[in-house]
Amino acid sequence: MSKPVIQFIRGVDEFTVPDVSLTRSRDQTNGVATFVFDQPSIFDSSRELGDITGFYMIDEEGTLQSVDVSAKFVNGKPAKIEARFVMRTPKEWDRFMRFMERYAKENNLGFVKK
Repeated sequence: MSKPVIQFIRGVDEFTVPDVSLTRSRDQTNGVATFVFDQPSIFDSSRELGDITGFYMIDEEGTLQSVDVSAKFVNGKPAKIEARFVMRTPKEWDRFMRFMERYAKENNLGFVKK
């Protein structure tokens, strides 16, 4: 059983734990997860390893991925990465939630409902 990880470059784990916000449609058919990484560790090594190629959530079931990734800069220096993962079906939502349960357990994360 592999531990759940997030990567921006395949094969390079991201060690910064993100803030995650979830939204879901009223009819429960789709949703969006937004991840915000403050000072992600990939900024320390991306020069040597190459460009960020996407957003990959990897666990024992496989890989969930998105290309909706953007960097935020402060005074010309990278400060944050924001990644969005869109779920278009209840099945995709359930799969994402299974990943998040594993990732949260591994990283001691909690859930706060607004």
